[in-house]
Amino acid sequence: MSRIGKLPVIIPSNVEVSITENTVLVKGPKGELQIEYKPLVKITLTDNEVQVNPVNETKEARSMHGLYRSLISNMVTGVTNGYEKRLEIQGVGYRVKKTGTNLEFSLGFSHPVKYTVKETVSAEIDKEKNNIIIVSGIDKQHVGQVAAEIRSLKKPEPYKGKGIRYVGERIIRKAGKQAAK
Repeated sequence: MSRIGKLPVIIPSNVEVSITENTVLVKGPKGELQIEYKPLVKITLTDNEVQVNPVNETKEARSMHGLYRSLISNMVTGVTNGYEKRLEIQGVGYRVKKTGTNLEFSLGFSHPVKYTVKETVSAEIDKEKNNIIIVSGIDKQHVGQVAAEIRSLKKPEPYKGKGIRYVGERIIRKAGKQAAK
């Protein structure tokens, strides 16, 4: 039995959860999210908490037990607080500017790299530090996916550390060429 799945999801007063035959809908102050679930789990709604239980003790049902509890918990957190990832651009001449809802990067290539941001997520450039990109939204999966796609445009390289990285990410540096002795 999943340790995570056993825990109930506490619902704040400003969040509304509705469970139908195979979908869970969560509405909150920041928006609404919906997920479809398999009939391997039984999701019940009591006063102010959601409980997820496996229907039987098969391996697949037990794995879905913890998964759906985590997904519902992330949905509740998303519609109340939202999610945010911060990316940092390092390198001489590396910069980003926002054009409409899209981002345009100068990353040392012969051409600017354009990235179209998904509608469910917003990407902003920090006003104080122009090399910080803030990706935010209510869906944890979409925020992480967009941040990973932006990072993959120019991953940090191990010699000088130039590229796009998460704020606080530690890049293991390699030594360059050694002088012959």
